[in-house]
Amino acid sequence: MANSVARQELWTMAHTERAALAEDLAGLDEEQWAGRSLCEQWTVEEVVAHLTAAASIGPWRWMRSVFGARFDFDEHNARRLAEHRGATPAETLDRFRAIITSSTAPFGHPAAWLGEVIVHAQDIRHPLGLPSLPSVTAATEVAEFYASRNFTVNSRSTIEGLRVEATDGPFATGAGPLVSGSTIALVMAMAGRAEYCAELEGAGSAMLRSRL
Repeated sequence: MANSVARQELWTMAHTERAALAEDLAGLDEEQWAGRSLCEQWTVEEVVAHLTAAASIGPWRWMRSVFGARFDFDEHNARRLAEHRGATPAETLDRFRAIITSSTAPFGHPAAWLGEVIVHAQDIRHPLGLPSLPSVTAATEVAEFYASRNFTVNSRSTIEGLRVEATDGPFATGAGPLVSGSTIALVMAMAGRAEYCAELEGAGSAMLRSRL
């Protein structure tokens, strides 16, 4: 379980996944940087800036930002994204590279911020057709965290009443109609990305898809 893994180990996984994403981003052209991500309101470049922002703000600054936005979290995110987006995609990438080894976060368990990196990396890679995937070990930690609670996404509620099993790793939880697939596909579905339902199988997959 995510809680049984040392916090520093989870941060090391997050740093590794950021470095892998930065390597993928280095090969993008301007059209790809401007393309839509799976976060429909954000382009690829905006998702990268959002990741930089999340790794650059501690609890007190985060609270001041949220208060300043009058608890409008969309406004809060937009302000922080704009702060960390560069004048060009190359500058945005440089700013992201600068936080690769950061262990700064607003609040919460490191598994949540490992999930932030993994999910948003796939938000970028999936529409661009990039083949890179997170390690199964890291994805399993996120899957277990998501299955245990609703944090920033309704991940636990999404799989309630279902048996969820990874086909490439040890993750398995719940009871009910079966949903099976790769660990990353399960993570992305729990994070609300319906696009990954096409990669899932089992009697419960239609029910899961309907919830997204």
